[in-house]
Amino acid sequence: MPRKKKNEKAVVVTTKHKGVFFGYAEDVEGETIFLRASRLCLYWSEEVKGFGGLGVTGPIGSSRVGPPIDIQLRDITSVVFCTPEATKKWEEGPWK
Repeated sequence: MPRKKKNEKAVVVTTKHKGVFFGYAEDVEGETIFLRASRLCLYWSEEVKGFGGLGVTGPIGSSRVGPPIDIQLRDITSVVFCTPEATKKWEEGPWK
């Protein structure tokens, strides 16, 4: 994975289409966001304690996360800024 750019932030983004994505964004304003090294969360486990936990602890337990891709997301509904702990878990890309 390419190195993080200086202005990028690790974020979890949701869309009107029920997508939940992790990735690195330089700009989080507006209804369209570009994410570098984005990972789709297909399932998060009970241990995550809800959607907000994806930004705090990341995808733990039996969560399922896809491989990294660069993506432009549209129809954004929320942006959650990730803790360093959560970022590390997202980068591991768990699939249990």
